[in-house]
Amino acid sequence: MAFASTAPRTFSFTFPKFISPSSLWRLLRNALIEARQRQVEHAIGRYLESTGGKLTDEAEREIERRFGWNSRYW
Repeated sequence: MAFASTAPRTFSFTFPKFISPSSLWRLLRNALIEARQRQVEHAIGRYLESTGGKLTDEAEREIERRFGWNSRYW
């Protein structure tokens, strides 16, 4: 009975790239940001419906005033 070597003589171990799962805080922050974005988009939609549905310069300025970075709505 003859034995043949079928296993490779050199072994190279390559580890799969480790993709770290998002931390709980990052998942929570992203969920809050997305919820806030949906809330603001809904409020802007309601505002546009109440003003006739047209995005005019005046409506755009009012949206920026209401929902901009320096507004109390945030």
